[in-house]
Amino acid sequence: MKDNNPKEIEAKSMRLIDQEIGKLDCSDSELKTIKRVIHASAEPKLASKVKFSQNAIEIMSDLIREGADIITDVTMLKAGINERKLAEYGGELKCFIGDQDVREKAAETSLTRSIMAMRKAIDLPGKKIFAIGNAPTALFELINLSKKGKKIDFIVGTPVGFVGAAESKDELMQTEIPHISLKGRKGGSAIAASIVNSVLYNLEA
Repeated sequence: MKDNNPKEIEAKSMRLIDQEIGKLDCSDSELKTIKRVIHASAEPKLASKVKFSQNAIEIMSDLIREGADIITDVTMLKAGINERKLAEYGGELKCFIGDQDVREKAAETSLTRSIMAMRKAIDLPGKKIFAIGNAPTALFELINLSKKGKKIDFIVGTPVGFVGAAESKDELMQTEIPHISLKGRKGGSAIAASIVNSVLYNLEA
């Protein structure tokens, strides 16, 4: 008989993930996030690739409780995050990649829209969590803005691809910016969303 109950399907998936990844040297909260990444990607080998800065889960959780907004690099990632759950804590989901002013400035400067979207977002009032699931240029830009003195509260950085993805994440891991990232070329919006949602859901645990 096929599994049709969504809760049973998820529970079975988590049991299979536990069997495949074995014992990991991480906290319980980190393990929950790692399992969500594997659930989203069907890649158990990614368990060792998920990287957390010190107290990352706790810092991100506190930011959400304090009403931080979440800024995404692409609309696909925005669509994958539980907006209702974030709103319960006073935060908003925002993405500027398609804004007319971002398009115009990108065309004028020959820079990517992802870069211009991060420049637009960085000076918004309030606390912010940046979720980057697609564009390495967005992650590089956030790191550059941090070096110039801009305050960045948190980054979920999992851009994907052959050009700049691994390098941008490696650079993030060398900074003092609180972050959760994924070492290597793999990543994507689904993985970034799984990380954000994992933290959101576990706020109630």
